[in-house]
Amino acid sequence: MNRIKSGDMVMIIAGKSKGHVGKVLKVVDDRVVVEGGNLIKKHTKANPQKPENKGGVVTKEAALHVSNVAHFNPITKKPGKVGFKILKDGDASKKVRYFKSNDEIIDPV
Repeated sequence: MNRIKSGDMVMIIAGKSKGHVGKVLKVVDDRVVVEGGNLIKKHTKANPQKPENKGGVVTKEAALHVSNVAHFNPITKKPGKVGFKILKDGDASKKVRYFKSNDEIIDPV
C-alpha cells in the first residue's frame, strides 16, 4: 500500500511550487502529478492529423518526485506524516492510512 494515492490532497514541500496544495491526479512509480502544481510550458508543433493540436505554447503540470510532496492534513492545515494501522472488524481486518499527528484516518472505512 502506497502512502500517496490518486485523489489525495497533498502539499508540495520542495521546488518552485513549494507551499502549493492540490489533488494528486496521477501516480507513476515514484512520481506524482499534482493539480495546479509544478507548471511547465511545453512548445508543441501543430499536427494536421489531430485537429485539437493547433500548436503553440501549452501550460501543463509536470511530475514531481514523491519525496517532494506530503499529505495535507485538513484539520491542522499543515502537511503531516502518514502511518499505517490495521483495524480489526470481527474476523476481517483492514489496513488503513492515518495521520501520525492526530490519529485521523485518511482512508474511508
